[in-house]
Amino acid sequence: MGQAMRMIKYDRAGNLANAVPALEFQGTPLEWHRLDDGVMGGRSETVHQAAGRGLHFCGTLNTEGGGFVSLRAPLQSESMPKEMEAIRLKFRGDGKTYKFIMSNGSPSGGPFGKNPSWQADIPTEARSETDGMQETTIPLKNLKPSFGGRVSSHPNVQFDQTEMRQIGFMLSLNLSDGTPNPKETFGDGIFSFSLLIESIEPVMTSIAPENQEL
Repeated sequence: MGQAMRMIKYDRAGNLANAVPALEFQGTPLEWHRLDDGVMGGRSETVHQAAGRGLHFCGTLNTEGGGFVSLRAPLQSESMPKEMEAIRLKFRGDGKTYKFIMSNGSPSGGPFGKNPSWQADIPTEARSETDGMQETTIPLKNLKPSFGGRVSSHPNVQFDQTEMRQIGFMLSLNLSDGTPNPKETFGDGIFSFSLLIESIEPVMTSIAPENQEL
């Protein structure tokens, strides 16, 4: 099947309809749907599921004709108050560098558009079930505007958490600053991936730690 045909057959509506309930944010349950490079004709595929108290983001990534996998969940309008300064994540990874993403849920409008995806890298350690969870805190001021793996070129784009209506996780060829994700923290060819997210918590304190990891 050619790339154009894969784009036509990509079932984005079906992905939305089959969203998986897992985790909560600000007391609101989240429902996760996948958005993979198949939307551009790629061959990667996410298989996600609720796992105990958390969300298991896993599957197969194929760099031929594509190069990203992601999960997205809509947010309620009151989920991101102005008092929030950071997001705290607990997770168990596989040594790859993933990305935490937020957006207002609208089409981006291209690299010069005003609706980018806001991203931050999540370096993970390869941990087994007996190793426990890794924790990181992402200050909202550190999120970078991105479109299609490139930093947004719009001169007036500004982050406003009160406008964010979507949250997500991604593994892709590029890091949040647009530079390549190294093979050592991404992969090569066709490979599996696994990220177990245990919790997503807001940080409301006046001082949010910079890239604090445990």
